[in-house]
Amino acid sequence: MSPHSSRLPHSVERNSLTTRLDQLRANGVDIVDLTESNPTRVGIPYPPELLRPLGRSEALRYDPSPLGLASAREAVASDYRRRGADIDPHHLVLTASTSEAYSWLFKLLCNPGERVLVPRPSYPLFEHLARLEGVALGTYDLDYRGRWDVDVEAIAAAGDDVRALIVVSPNNPTGSCVTRGEVARLSAICAERDWALIVDEVFADYLLEADEAATDLAVSSPCLTVSLGGLSKSVGLPQVKLGWMLVGGPETLRARALSALEIIADSFLSVSTPVQLALPDLLEQGAGIRELIMHRLRTNMSDLRNLATEFAMCDVPLVDGGWSAVIRVPAVRTEEALVLDVLEREHILVYPGYFFDFRHEAYLVVSLLVPPDRFHSALPRVLEIASA
Repeated sequence: MSPHSSRLPHSVERNSLTTRLDQLRANGVDIVDLTESNPTRVGIPYPPELLRPLGRSEALRYDPSPLGLASAREAVASDYRRRGADIDPHHLVLTASTSEAYSWLFKLLCNPGERVLVPRPSYPLFEHLARLEGVALGTYDLDYRGRWDVDVEAIAAAGDDVRALIVVSPNNPTGSCVTRGEVARLSAICAERDWALIVDEVFADYLLEADEAATDLAVSSPCLTVSLGGLSKSVGLPQVKLGWMLVGGPETLRARALSALEIIADSFLSVSTPVQLALPDLLEQGAGIRELIMHRLRTNMSDLRNLATEFAMCDVPLVDGGWSAVIRVPAVRTEEALVLDVLEREHILVYPGYFFDFRHEAYLVVSLLVPPDRFHSALPRVLEIASA
């Protein structure tokens, strides 16, 4: 008999890349990590006093509010107005993280075994979150045709056991955003099928090459729609655990969802009082961090475009936004062999596309958060090996 439930993997096997990476680091080898996505570890200068508001004396009194303190939800609503979205703070639900938001939404929407649809490629987190909640996953493809297009027809053909559709915009790792045309079609499908539309917009503040990008999709939608955001990305503070859900759609569906989410939130009360009280200050002062991150992303994106022109065999698809970029390279060997070769010969770490469930080889994924000098020095060596 297994010592744990079937919601957990029975074993966690390390892949060849992480195994070799650990060996090199154990031997003292300096690795240039072109996958680093933690903004607190890439040389961004954070103001020393940024977290001082967490020490406010009012936090010594505990007076829980399941959906979030009124002052905190008003602060988030005010921050939405930066992007021209006028929202009601009563339609917001605070969580400790985006991952927790997914967990609550799966509890809200799905019975055990029912499905949610997620994009492919995408960040490999949904499988774990869904499994922990006893929820099944279905996938729909992002097809590259000069840009990453949503396979709307595959979504429309999904079975009756689907309860929700997840859209990540900008997507991680493709950097693609859904267009307004795609949003209209997806919303119509969800309204017709009585599905919820979950829109992960944690990177929405970081648009890079987008000609058209729909944001804040829960503000006006014909179906139950929940937009996700949080401090982790919006102001580069992953350690200050706070996220939010904006619940939109027809009034009856929205009210019912908020009432149910209040029950779920009241069962956990996971968001700390200090961070809620500090939220207005964190959002205001964190704007400078967001600007520094945006400058870093643009610098490295420009550098990547310039470097890619020197390697005709490599191509960088359009990056609408986000913190990552995808590089298409010649499929003359497996992605695993390529990234291991890069690691062995140059001591540079890049992600293979299969980590993110790309349908075809060969793709590499790099972070645009890396310090520009290391990015500029390392990337040509990666592209040279990939082009050989």
